[in-house]
Amino acid sequence: MEFPPVYVPGSPKITILSGASSDLAAATYCLHHETHTLGNALRWMIMKNPKVEFCGYSVPHPSEPKIHLRIQMYDSLSSLDALLEALNNLDELFATIGEAYTTSLNDDTYESFEE
Repeated sequence: MEFPPVYVPGSPKITILSGASSDLAAATYCLHHETHTLGNALRWMIMKNPKVEFCGYSVPHPSEPKIHLRIQMYDSLSSLDALLEALNNLDELFATIGEAYTTSLNDDTYESFEE
């Protein structure tokens, strides 16, 4: 399956779909040029937030490189804040994993198996 480029200059990466509450306590976001890889990780990270009531994602059609991410918050808090926090947390998690992986490779502290 061939997807368009990850970044198209001038086009938004994330849009808010119609039907969002005015305070963004409940909203569906469209993440363009993304698939299950980010969708599931982001859903998992958002659900770690105790202020989140519900989070789920879907891929509207397999040939379209986008996901819809629904976030509903308790106490009329902003779902956009929860989304941005989860993106930052994932970025930190991936950086930590990358550092540990690089250190393990450089120190030869990884398991190897003979086949």
